[in-house]
Amino acid sequence: MATTNVNTATAAELDAVPGLTGHGHEIVCYREERGGFSDLRQLEEVPGLAGKVDGSSAALTVGDAA
Repeated sequence: MATTNVNTATAAELDAVPGLTGHGHEIVCYREERGGFSDLRQLEEVPGLAGKVDGSSAALTVGDAA
């Protein structure tokens, strides 16, 4: 199963991950403002994602923080 790197993916790529549909733009904006993610748990801090990330974590990675 391919994983999506939350530190390099486009908003469209993030929207394609089940459970994140419609949140790609918010994730990219948060990433640009904060300098990247070092842990997937930080996605909980993105507006609108609290409690929605657990089911998507298998499809995600942080790779090397930007």
